Amino acid sequence: MKTPNFKLDALALALAGSTLCAPAVAADNEWTFAVTPYLWLPNINGSLKYDLPNIDSRPDVETDPNDYLENLDFAFMISGEARKGKWSIFADGIYLDFSAENSRIKSFGGTVIDATIDLETESSLSGGVWTLAGGYSLVQDSKATLDLIGGFRYLGIEASTDWSLSTTITDPDTGDVLAASGSISEDGNLWDGIIGVRGHVKLGDSNWAIPYYADIGTGDSELTWQAMTGITYNWNWGGVSLVYRHLSYDMDEDGLLQDVEFSGLALGATFRF
Repeated sequence: MKTPNFKLDALALALAGSTLCAPAVAADNEWTFAVTPYLWLPNINGSLKYDLPNIDSRPDVETDPNDYLENLDFAFMISGEARKGKWSIFADGIYLDFSAENSRIKSFGGTVIDATIDLETESSLSGGVWTLAGGYSLVQDSKATLDLIGGFRYLGIEASTDWSLSTTITDPDTGDVLAASGSISEDGNLWDGIIGVRGHVKLGDSNWAIPYYADIGTGDSELTWQAMTGITYNWNWGGVSLVYRHLSYDMDEDGLLQDVEFSGLALGATFRF
């Protein structure tokens, strides 16, 4: 049996909008811009449900929450912002490449598969994520900012799984049979509208601040949400941030992507001009 890679390629175009560092406070008639390259090292935990050809029963594959440093091969992320007065537009892009992610087939149709039967299952997942939103500032001063945001998030995925079981599995409801070993792949695209808030709170008169970001949305997914907070140190040219970030997707039973979560630390540097 070949050893596949588990890859999450969250690939997105970044326009200008930082979710990591504190947004700049702009004069009413001046454009300001910021770009933030960053590194996010998430653990991955989730479930995939495949359509097999010519049968009704579907294997449900669960991915383990693996250590990100052990499995990360390559990562590139960038976000940015363009702001004029109270209005802003921002986007966020992610590229992650993981390898050797363990997984297991936990059910086939209505049949639950005991973990001891699964000898070896590994999966791959690749795709693209793009978040784009506009914002309006409700609070904008030297001590704190609060933007109300609205936009969309796109996720395109291509998943594949190779499995090896100690026996074939028969679904008693349909009579469908899952072979003891095999491979399958499938892809899908998700478009979701999102609303949320973002901003920062300055810590006294220092250069330290607490950035925050939260959104929630729906569309092709039943629910997607994202949250982030941490600490930022700012200079005139920009700032450096260390934050904790969580991104979640929940789908209905007909979707390939069932429940997938990405969570971990992110380190970024913001450049303003």
